Amino acid sequence: MSCSDEYVYHDTQNNLINITPSLQAKLRKAKYGVFNHSAVELCHWTKKSFYDEGNCYKHKFYGISTHRCMEMTPTAMNCENRCIYCWRPTEFYDTLQMPEHLVDEPDVIINQLLKERERLIMGFYGNSKSNKKKLDESLFPEHYAISLSGEPTMYPKLPNLIKYLKSLKNTKSIFLVTNGQEPEMINRLIKEDALPTQLYLSTNASNRKMFYQINRPKYKDAWDRWLTTLNILADINTRTVLRMTLIRNYNSDLNNIPEFVNVINKANPHFIEVKSYMHIGMSTNRLEHNNMLDVKEIREFTNNLQKNLQDYNIMDESEISRIVVLQNQNRYTNRWIKEYFEPTISFKSKL
Repeated sequence: MSCSDEYVYHDTQNNLINITPSLQAKLRKAKYGVFNHSAVELCHWTKKSFYDEGNCYKHKFYGISTHRCMEMTPTAMNCENRCIYCWRPTEFYDTLQMPEHLVDEPDVIINQLLKERERLIMGFYGNSKSNKKKLDESLFPEHYAISLSGEPTMYPKLPNLIKYLKSLKNTKSIFLVTNGQEPEMINRLIKEDALPTQLYLSTNASNRKMFYQINRPKYKDAWDRWLTTLNILADINTRTVLRMTLIRNYNSDLNNIPEFVNVINKANPHFIEVKSYMHIGMSTNRLEHNNMLDVKEIREFTNNLQKNLQDYNIMDESEISRIVVLQNQNRYTNRWIKEYFEPTISFKSKL
């Protein structure tokens, strides 16, 4: 196992992978809740929802309750890529393996992160502008977003983590975001009946050269790994999303659209989220403010993409987040997520 002494280490006393105390202190200062190799955070929109100042695009697009969304990761400092647009500290990532005997159990992770999240929420009770009813409800999450930082499919007990989340009384939905570098884990989720409600695949390149330039992967066969995951999505029995992050001077040229269409057709996803790179966090050390696209450019790219796709309609947009969503009309599912165990997927035959 390749580990950086400065960021991630093997805690021999507890026989676990752990984030170093110095980095844990930095993450806590940045308002993360940290437990060993896992982390949780109250995102910008969750905090705004406490003050009744708006909801995130997941609420607008799919009906997710913003204040009852728990964004977490079992792999806080573990990732196979060093994406140029990532706002997380990818420079800290230095572990490509997470041996099963060195990681926490799923129930331990979730229960400890729930405590960390509660600690983060408690500070809002002292603000007179806070909606106290929402704060009370937020202590019992309905939605889990397994993303935040790192690559969650590296966690070897991910199927059991998702099953554990499904078993919790209040759970209505689980979103999983992957970079596609661990197709074996996606197949395990299928075989072990542990698929999330909605599976996102980061889709930022239309060809091999672009992929390596933007994602800066550690695996030499990274493009092939990603293509394998892309092809799995075409038949997987859960809601699927290709999330396209457009970066000026890298992948946003309209001439790239035919290649992106080929990529999309292989996955046949239920939804395509086309969004602009945002110049925030650690990404500001790698990219310029001008690398962001405005919402008009995102609309133009999405409209041109839609014209070249056979079965997709413009579903919705979030101007403030610079995202436009396309919905598959042939492989159709209701955009609104109601209850986790309620079947939502149906298929329409081509006319």
